Amino acid sequence: MRVPLPSRYHGLAGLFLVGSALAAQEALPLASNNPPAAGRTASDGSILTQKNARTITLKIPAPRGQIVDREGECLAQNVIAYQVALQFKQFENADRDYVLSWAKSRIETARILVKSVQIPTDEQIYDHYRNRRWLPLLISDQVSAKDAKSLESKLGNGLTLHPVYRRYYPEEGIAAHLIGYTGSVGKLPIGPINFNEPLWEESEGRAGLEKIYDRQLQGDPGGKRLLFDEAGNRLLEEQTKRPMPGGTVVTTLNLKWQRQAEKVLRKGCKRGAFVVIDVVTGEVLVMASRPTFDLNAFIPGIGEKEYKALNEDPGQPLFGRAFQSAYPPASTFKPIVALAALNNGTVTEDKQIYCPASIRIGNHEFKNWSKTPEGSIDVKRAIARSCNPWFYQVGIDVGPTAFLGLARRLGYGEKTGLPLIGETPGLVPTNEWMLQHERRRINDGDTANLSIGQGVLLSSPLQVAQGMAGIANGGALPKLQLVHQVQDARGRVIESSRPEKRVWLGVDAKAIETVREGMRDVVNSGYGTGRSAGLSFTELCGKTGTAQWGPPSKEQRLAWFAGFFPFENPRFAFAVLYEGTPGETVSGGRMAGPMVRDFFEPLKDEIKEIIAPPPKALMVKEETDEEASKEGVLKAQPVEEDEEGETTPAPPKALPVDPDDLPAEELEGL
Repeated sequence: MRVPLPSRYHGLAGLFLVGSALAAQEALPLASNNPPAAGRTASDGSILTQKNARTITLKIPAPRGQIVDREGECLAQNVIAYQVALQFKQFENADRDYVLSWAKSRIETARILVKSVQIPTDEQIYDHYRNRRWLPLLISDQVSAKDAKSLESKLGNGLTLHPVYRRYYPEEGIAAHLIGYTGSVGKLPIGPINFNEPLWEESEGRAGLEKIYDRQLQGDPGGKRLLFDEAGNRLLEEQTKRPMPGGTVVTTLNLKWQRQAEKVLRKGCKRGAFVVIDVVTGEVLVMASRPTFDLNAFIPGIGEKEYKALNEDPGQPLFGRAFQSAYPPASTFKPIVALAALNNGTVTEDKQIYCPASIRIGNHEFKNWSKTPEGSIDVKRAIARSCNPWFYQVGIDVGPTAFLGLARRLGYGEKTGLPLIGETPGLVPTNEWMLQHERRRINDGDTANLSIGQGVLLSSPLQVAQGMAGIANGGALPKLQLVHQVQDARGRVIESSRPEKRVWLGVDAKAIETVREGMRDVVNSGYGTGRSAGLSFTELCGKTGTAQWGPPSKEQRLAWFAGFFPFENPRFAFAVLYEGTPGETVSGGRMAGPMVRDFFEPLKDEIKEIIAPPPKALMVKEETDEEASKEGVLKAQPVEEDEEGETTPAPPKALPVDPDDLPAEELEGL
């Protein structure tokens, strides 16, 4: 079942954002060293006869909405920040030199107090005084509300603190590739003041959910009117329209699990990915990529040097490996070949196929990963042992059309449909594709490679996890979900998702059951390749994989572990990728398998509660009136099953008794 949003969240989501808007508005008086003149009224300022008087209408940018996890835990929000600014007075008959001298002395004071002061040119200073002196001239980067409070009493005359909204990501790099970041729409205007220009720079989504749901997060700006007299005194300041905060995007992510996945990746690999999906609802609970980056580095803007360092980092931290990178799925693809062969009768559950150490196809020798013969084995042992020769032979017998077609129904070769930027579709080749790119149709050698998840077959960790969800579900591939709902500022749901199928698989239930049993043996049998992923609290079904990746000169390999659990009534599907360094010897069982265990074991109490089967119903034995009068109660006995499946009543349990119902002689001992 979906973990419900706590009731406290629905009300607080909007209140927090409205509170942010009010906080900014309450902070506005702090930004002015030029309060309304005492004893003056708006009628004292005449813009028709006094050239220095002004009526100014400004736009108040709306606070941007939040992005949260499924429990309402915040992933992106607004905070109040400040910028140090020059606030000019109306100088009488002041020349250029005087204005510059006045401004520079105060800029020097600001430099002592704040390290991030940006010194404007003489031309910028004087142009601002001539055209925009009623509004502050920003001269520093943003400072926190805490730092601003300590600065306020030290600024002195002519310097002020200008409040702005700042986007903040409390989890820094957690789920960074999914959330995305914001950037400035543009610099504040210069020259004469325009009608309805913004009080501070507005922002827009630049990546991830911030960009995809930019319209829902933006909110509706408010308005402010200012009136100044000839001497520069502010006669009137009023809010003509209150800004309406943006909506809240509620993701399906479980922040606790996402943190755990990223912790496991940091410990287990230099580069990799981890995806967890709810098999029943299709909700993505975890989608982590390593390495990652701190989203706050992009707020309010990232420097050219810092961005270049991120962009040129060999680890590619800006690249979301979980959904943007396409890899050979390796042996995690073998259950699909086995399922296709069982479904169309190419093999049966009990059919034995002899598997030597290698087989020759054309002029090429195709080896077993262990370089040893496996003998005659059935499909379940072939999956558990990840026996390459079995899949070479069966893949050719069943044909690429059958198992590649099933792979497409399981979501390989196309995007998942999630709100993701830069998602790879992967690649499931066709004869047409092969003719265009390789100048041949798919031959037996290609088929042998494809049957073990190699060759030109490519998929993302997200697609592999999605395919596992389809096998676990059995009947259909669930449509994946990353956003549960969008709420407006008052907590009302304006967009919502619901569980639905993406496509029917059209496979035999017995074939699915056989493949599941083979995947169970991968982890739980003495001869399986994935024993390192075993869990203490449930039967996990999985598949290891080790792939050759990249140009042969790099000798780079990948390690996979993908699967689902529990064996009975599967609930969670997953995929883990370990990206090896050039020349590194890796394997799915040694590298990826332990990460599966390290992720799920600390969460076992929570998961056990979710996957626990419903309690058995009680069998109630109705007795005759005569029997009931003798016993005084209606017996209700739970039913237990023995190993043969026969039902026997469990020993009766004591029933609670009210002392008021006991005879007087039995009450003496109480």
